Amino acid sequence: MSTSSIQYFLLDGPAGKLEVALGEPESIPKGIAIIAHPHPLHGGTMDNKVVCTLFTTLLELEFITAKFNFRGIGKSEGVFDHGIGETEDVIAVTQAICNQFNNHVPDLPLLLAGFSFGGAVQLHAVERLNPEYLILVAPSVAKLKAPIVPETTQFALIIQGDKDDIVRPNTLLAWATPKSQPITFIPGAEHFFHGKLAILKEVILKAFNRQI
Repeated sequence: MSTSSIQYFLLDGPAGKLEVALGEPESIPKGIAIIAHPHPLHGGTMDNKVVCTLFTTLLELEFITAKFNFRGIGKSEGVFDHGIGETEDVIAVTQAICNQFNNHVPDLPLLLAGFSFGGAVQLHAVERLNPEYLILVAPSVAKLKAPIVPETTQFALIIQGDKDDIVRPNTLLAWATPKSQPITFIPGAEHFFHGKLAILKEVILKAFNRQI
């Protein structure tokens, strides 16, 4: 998808305007996907390479796909709020995008995706947004005390690099073990999936082509 076919705009969030990038598939959409980016205080933005990989992959899977900058990043207004306000940002963006499209194509399933900090934020948003699908890449579950994936979620894909020294595999396994939540490990991948983005995309495409 060319950058010219991506719409950039501001929408109203709980702490001011939020900067959003939106892409639409050329075919009838299979759902709506909202992507959350890594930690705002450590250089995380919606232009992060893992986030961009999620964005293009979900468009290829024919989802209406939105990524956005959390409060205080890029053109988004407000200041960092330790995951609490950022969860509200996710909810505001999701509700706005769903309201925009569900009038035209009703009952589209919702997919929440996130990388690192954004993955943990999405887990906090799940209870209120009740998505059908989740894609979490190296979610920082311990730092944000993220809840487990609820049973109401139809399909959750958790992807982790075994060489990650920021979100350590053992930490994620400790979070996943009580409910035996499956995790897909990519051997040799570190936190930012340098040299592994094509494999990350392939894992997502294969998993969802079996689901949708």
